[in-house]
Amino acid sequence: MNKRDALKRFALCGALAAASLGMLAACSPSAPSPKFQGVDVTGADYAKDFSLPDQDGTVRTMKDFAGKAVVIFFGYTQCPDVCPTTLSELAEVKRSLGEDGKRLQGIFITVDPERDKPEVLKAYMENFDPSFVALSGTPEQLAAVAKDFKIYFKKVDGKTPGSYTMDHSAGSYVYDTKGNLRVYERYGSGAQALQADVKALLAEGA
Repeated sequence: MNKRDALKRFALCGALAAASLGMLAACSPSAPSPKFQGVDVTGADYAKDFSLPDQDGTVRTMKDFAGKAVVIFFGYTQCPDVCPTTLSELAEVKRSLGEDGKRLQGIFITVDPERDKPEVLKAYMENFDPSFVALSGTPEQLAAVAKDFKIYFKKVDGKTPGSYTMDHSAGSYVYDTKGNLRVYERYGSGAQALQADVKALLAEGA
């Protein structure tokens, strides 16, 4: 074999090796999904979207929050414990993220439109974080959204005439920056678990 043939063979071997590496890279699995503290519901075929007016009367959908991790919670403003605890923890997580907190959107959907009028919802959100969005709608609209999100709620008569409370599901839905449902956070999991999952989703979408 002369020098020219040897060089050609060397070049051919190099090209084949590069091609093989490219094929291996193409066939290698993508980065694994984060290990969440909450329930991993990646790929769920429910709770994909909503179309409801916020506390300022603007109709909102998931597309409005593209690029942000979104946490959705259903409740009502006169809820004695579950709702304020959940929203307080969400506000705590947002503060703990520093600048990244701007990429976290809290959304509260009322199950009590009879009492939770826009001005009530606006004042309620300001108690936790003014950037949080509160959504409402007609009873029919809210019933349809609750069904799609697999949320249970029921009006329970109180001890005095006209008084009532609302029984409702207490977990939160966490979405990635592309608007996909990824995690279900059970009530009582705490702010640290939510913070870890939100940070994982923000890192994934960076």
